[in-house]
Amino acid sequence: MPKKHVVVIGSGFAGLSAATHLASTTSCLVTLIEKNDSPGGRARKFEHQGFVFDMGPSWYWMPDVFEDYFSHFGKKPSDYYDLIRLDPSYVVIYGENDVLDIPADLKAFKKMLDGIESGAGAQLDKFLAQAKYKYQVGIHDLVKKPSRSIFEFASPGLLVDMIRMDIFQSMSKHVRKFFTHDKIIRLMEFPVLFLGETAQNIPALYSLMNYADIALGTWYPKKGMHEIIKGMATLAEEKGVKIRYSSEVEKIEIENGLANSVRLKSGELIQADIIVAGADYHHVDKHLLDPQYSNYSEKYWDKRVMAPSSLLFYLGIDKRLKNLRHHNLFFDEPLGPHADAIYTNPRWPDKPLFYASVPSVTDPTVAPEGMENMFLLIPLAPDLEDSEAMREKYYNIIMDRLEKITGQEVRSHVIYKRSYAHSDFKSDYHAFKGNAYGLANTLLQTAILKPALKNKKVKNLYYTGQLTVPGPGVPPSLISGGVVAREVMKENNL
Repeated sequence: MPKKHVVVIGSGFAGLSAATHLASTTSCLVTLIEKNDSPGGRARKFEHQGFVFDMGPSWYWMPDVFEDYFSHFGKKPSDYYDLIRLDPSYVVIYGENDVLDIPADLKAFKKMLDGIESGAGAQLDKFLAQAKYKYQVGIHDLVKKPSRSIFEFASPGLLVDMIRMDIFQSMSKHVRKFFTHDKIIRLMEFPVLFLGETAQNIPALYSLMNYADIALGTWYPKKGMHEIIKGMATLAEEKGVKIRYSSEVEKIEIENGLANSVRLKSGELIQADIIVAGADYHHVDKHLLDPQYSNYSEKYWDKRVMAPSSLLFYLGIDKRLKNLRHHNLFFDEPLGPHADAIYTNPRWPDKPLFYASVPSVTDPTVAPEGMENMFLLIPLAPDLEDSEAMREKYYNIIMDRLEKITGQEVRSHVIYKRSYAHSDFKSDYHAFKGNAYGLANTLLQTAILKPALKNKKVKNLYYTGQLTVPGPGVPPSLISGGVVAREVMKENNL
């Protein structure tokens, strides 16, 4: 039988994963088409005069997901990159002289909590016992389901599991069953910020993120997060994937209910037997397909709850910095008003919380000798109008606080600065409403309630990535590629 030609659009984590899974079969030829000039999507990197910047993801959590991915192909992460476990995992800054270094050691972590709230260490054991169960069932079972039918979740055992995993209770209420001190509550609620909603609107299922954080640890791949992408791209090519860079898809051509080719902006037509879209789902749905083949209406898309966008700053600094760790969470202002500005009444926040990453603290290879590489991030509502004047205003707002809290002058030592926000996410990734993290993981946008991984009107068109199952984040996107690849194999006898 002739091999089927699969075209995968987009070389982010999901696209690379899907392409590699499909290429590892004996019945597929796979071409991966990437709009930009390098792989990774939001996880690209760029360099400037010795500074090496990861453009997007900076947290390496859930190491077992990466191990499972590479082991599927007979490989290990260490075949492609070296990991360092960070200790402290990160630092939480509540204000001047009010800082928590989060220890990697569990006993030290419990001791730290007991120093804040009597008995909190013992409560953490109970909290983590539940979180571990959710992690084991959620990450190793639920998230690997294609979520195409309610009957996937209909087994009595799984229904019991789902009830035990608190899918109908909010993360906010769940945390407060164990802890009362505001500092600990904010610490435990922090991981769900990655999921695109407040703890009041995220199911308590996602305490599994706390297990990933506290028990499995925070890691860093030497030379930066892009080393994962570099390894995945190398593995993809080892499996026979042909990667085409600087090749933007303009249209998916449909004939007799089948996607038979993709047309590039250059005019080139690439024939396909099967297409997997790892590009922005909304962009594919509304711009690469003729209207009669769209899965969803514009009204549907406008009603989706999106995870935040971000304002990012990439900074090269001509000196070493003090009082900063690899990961630094600035919680020196209350979350409520900032959350309201993201989720309830979208606007630029008055007093934003922000995150600072200084990877050169851990890895001197990402900055010239004696200098620092800094990455700043402010979560923002999607679809805001961002201008250079607004970016500069917020740069100074957070720099005022960073300099005051850490007791040092930074701005005058910045020798390289690049900003990145909504309009950049749109132009580089066609990101719907300029989102950075995809679709929020609310209860009404979970599993079968997410955009479907297969087109309803085109028999051989599938979707992968952070706007479909299982959801946003690096490990879920990695899993998403495997999930869609298995569906493609099953339905096409590959």
